[in-house]
Amino acid sequence: MSLSDRLARQQALAPAPVRPESPGPQHRSARHRLSDRPAPPRALAPKQMRAPALATELPDMPSRAARNADPFAEVKRSVHAALLDVLGPKLYDARLEQRELEQQVTQTLQEVLQRDETPLTVVDRSRIAQEVADEILGHGPLEPYLRDPGVSEIMVNGHDQIYVERSGRLHPVPAVFADESHLRRTIDKIVARVGRRVDEASPMVDARLPDGSRVNAVVPPVALDGSLLTIRKFAADPFTLDDLIGFGTVTPPVAEFLMACVRGRLNIVIGGGTGSGKTTTLNVLSSFVPDDERIVTIEDAAELQLRQEHVIRLESRPPSLENRGEIRIRDLLRNALRMRPDRIIIGEVRDGAALDMLQAMNTGHDGSITTTHSNSPRDSLSRIETMVLMAEVDLPQRAIREQMASGIDLIIHQSRLKDGSRRITHITSVEGMETDIITLLDVFLFDFHAGLDEHGRHRGVLRSTGLRPRFVDTLADRGVALPAEIFASEGFGK
Repeated sequence: MSLSDRLARQQALAPAPVRPESPGPQHRSARHRLSDRPAPPRALAPKQMRAPALATELPDMPSRAARNADPFAEVKRSVHAALLDVLGPKLYDARLEQRELEQQVTQTLQEVLQRDETPLTVVDRSRIAQEVADEILGHGPLEPYLRDPGVSEIMVNGHDQIYVERSGRLHPVPAVFADESHLRRTIDKIVARVGRRVDEASPMVDARLPDGSRVNAVVPPVALDGSLLTIRKFAADPFTLDDLIGFGTVTPPVAEFLMACVRGRLNIVIGGGTGSGKTTTLNVLSSFVPDDERIVTIEDAAELQLRQEHVIRLESRPPSLENRGEIRIRDLLRNALRMRPDRIIIGEVRDGAALDMLQAMNTGHDGSITTTHSNSPRDSLSRIETMVLMAEVDLPQRAIREQMASGIDLIIHQSRLKDGSRRITHITSVEGMETDIITLLDVFLFDFHAGLDEHGRHRGVLRSTGLRPRFVDTLADRGVALPAEIFASEGFGK
């Protein structure tokens, strides 16, 4: 008998393996159901071999919430609850002035902390008192950064991640919200003060703080990983022209030139990217408007800080839950023309209101100022042209460009540079039309050829190109003279 025949005979005589009876579906445990799944590939280690390695790796990768855990969270929660029990409805008494309310909260906080039996150091006790007071009277964990004059912007990327901007640079901070509901309560407190709302039906909102700081909030379902909050702070004491000179945003000759342009009632467009300082420059330019003129400001969220006596402030309004009652910038601009304005200042033009703005500039309302998002002076004109088309008025391209060439006198372009500084990089005159092209003349340009210093900051400043804009004669006719040396060439680009 051959070897193959003997192997076949042994297999035939071997007893069949006994298989355990499989339980019915209704009696299968989770363990049996898991065992029915296909086995993992051989390349993977067995389950019992992988578990210990995973257990040793997890402690080395704590979550963001674990890293920012507050050791005094429970104490603050109990102190907060006790404070609410003591003060009760006084916190919402409209007859109480803010200073009186702050005094009562501070006094009651100290009494509650003295009764608390948790052993705390003086520093910890003071910190808890401040944080609870910030939660009740202010905006919780954001309040220290709102008070910090060195912080220009606050960005909340979910309840457990906050960034701030200092000197044009972003930095993470250890502050966190307790959870998503804590962040939502803070957002609701901010937007309720200005009569706005944010919810699933209207998940995005623009608002402002009492000091004029700009607020944007986005909540789920639009924000996939939790609510988002961005606050662009405004200085309690508005920046002046001397501040812009000190920052390097402008030079003294340029400041004199811009002052003459505003007093000479030129129509000015300020362009630039997000966070480039357009609104700050607009605030400074508006300070040159004479006190005897009537100024009407139009904004999405009121943030301009004008110091003149005769200022009328208008603010747009979003639609209600029933999609009624919306008041757009365009509606406000049309109404402003009936209010006998000497100057119309628009915080930002971003839609069909551009057409009404051009019409106002071309119908005797000289001296208007507005801002727009753009990459260059030429792009500012292109964007305005596009926004005019959004007004759903069938105008030929040449008619729109003639309106722009006639109505806009000066374009100021501002940029946030790589070193974090905000600089005016172009001051450009609108000279007129040649065929279908609007002709522009750069009067001042930022000198990028100067390079960087040892700290990575730009050495360059705004320099005159040596060219004299057409509107100088217009300024002279209005009694505003400009020294000829302002336009003297400074060896630009060398």
